[in-house]
Amino acid sequence: PEPTIRKFMTYAPHTISDEAMLSKAKEAMRTNQVRHLPVVHDDKLVGILSERDIALVEALDGVDPRAVPVSVAMNPAVYKALPDTPLVVVLEAMAERKLGSCVVMLGSEAVGIFTTVDVCRCFAESLKTPGERAS
Repeated sequence: PEPTIRKFMTYAPHTISDEAMLSKAKEAMRTNQVRHLPVVHDDKLVGILSERDIALVEALDGVDPRAVPVSVAMNPAVYKALPDTPLVVVLEAMAERKLGSCVVMLGSEAVGIFTTVDVCRCFAESLKTPGERAS
């Protein structure tokens, strides 16, 4: 059977409200040791926020991350896939579009996230001999 992102995705991703301040998002990333946060509004996915997005806004003169909402820095164009999407489809799309993440959706709920860190785990797993692989 063709491998899917379900096997390698991170389940139950941490999310943040589009109305939260960037300082809160930065703290959530540090606390949870993540670099991407799906952004929600009324429990609906409306964007993705990366460490890089925050850094770009913080680099602007006179910006106070405690006064700038996540909605200003987030990317509203979220790459989404279903848990059973073939891994090769997601990997090709992420490489082609130079994306750092894919939000895994089931209906309107973000059930997981698949990031470049997950890609590295996946690749490392593929390089192991059959006896070394996790089941």
